Amino acid sequence: AMLRDSLDAFVRDDTELALQVCQRDDFIDNLTAQVFREMLSHMEQDPQSVSRAVRILFLAKYLERIADHATNIGEMVIYMAKGKSIRHMSPPPASV
Repeated sequence: AMLRDSLDAFVRDDTELALQVCQRDDFIDNLTAQVFREMLSHMEQDPQSVSRAVRILFLAKYLERIADHATNIGEMVIYMAKGKSIRHMSPPPASV
């Protein structure tokens, strides 16, 4: 959804949608950390699941990187439309 929304924001020059994408990035980062903790716990309890859990961890990381790229697109949309850089702002502003 973040990737689709970032591309829609780019095509429509929609800074509000782009900002919404940027604001969702922290949720994805936290979700990735939660998956890591859960898989670590699962691997400790069942050593035979290590291979499967590692693959899940890779998938979680790849999805998190896609969200990061969507966020970068959102930041670029805001910069192109408003001339205002919100990169490296944590958390992203409520409005642009």
